[in-house]
Amino acid sequence: MPGVAPVEGIRGGYSLTGSDPSRRNVTAVAKPVVPDGIRVVATNRAARHNFFIEDTYECGIVLRGSEVKSLRDAKVQITESFAQLSGGELWLHNLHVAQYEFSSGHSGHEPLRVRKLLLHRREIDRIAARLQRERLSLVPTRLYFKDGRAKIEIGIGRGKKAVDKRQDLAKRDAEREMARQLKGVD
Repeated sequence: MPGVAPVEGIRGGYSLTGSDPSRRNVTAVAKPVVPDGIRVVATNRAARHNFFIEDTYECGIVLRGSEVKSLRDAKVQITESFAQLSGGELWLHNLHVAQYEFSSGHSGHEPLRVRKLLLHRREIDRIAARLQRERLSLVPTRLYFKDGRAKIEIGIGRGKKAVDKRQDLAKRDAEREMARQLKGVD
C-alpha cells in the first residue's frame, strides 16, 4: 500500500502519509509491544518466602469468558492458591477470580471454583513421580498472559522452616545495609 509506513514500537500501528492533507501523520492507537509478549497479572511473593522453589512449569488454565475478563482487569488473588494432582490431572484450588462486573448472573462464574491446569502428559507424570517420592507442594508463583493466552506458572516447592525464613530476612537486611553503605561512599 503506497504511502503507508509501519510505526516503530507499536504492534499493528501505521502512519498514513500521502497527498491527502487530512490523512497525514495519522497513527493507530495500540498498546506498546512487550518484549516477551508477556503481561503479568498477579505474582505470589509469599511463595518464595514460604517455600524453596525447585522447578517451575508453565501451565495453561481452563477459564470461562467472564474469568478472562476479570483477569485482564487484574482482579485476582493468587496468594492462598495451590495446585493438586487428582485422577492424573492437575487442578488449581483457592484461586479467587472476582466476578466480572458486566456479566449477568447466568454467564458469570464462581470466584473460588476449582480450575483445571493444562500440561503435557509427560510433565504431569514427572510431577506425580516427584510428589510421591518427596514431600513437596505445588505452588502457583505468577499468573500472566502470554500472546493473549492466560498462563500460570507453578513451582514445585519444599516448605521452609522458621529458621530458614529468619536467615533469608537477615541476609536481605545485610544486603540492603551494604547497598546503603556503598551508596553513601560514592
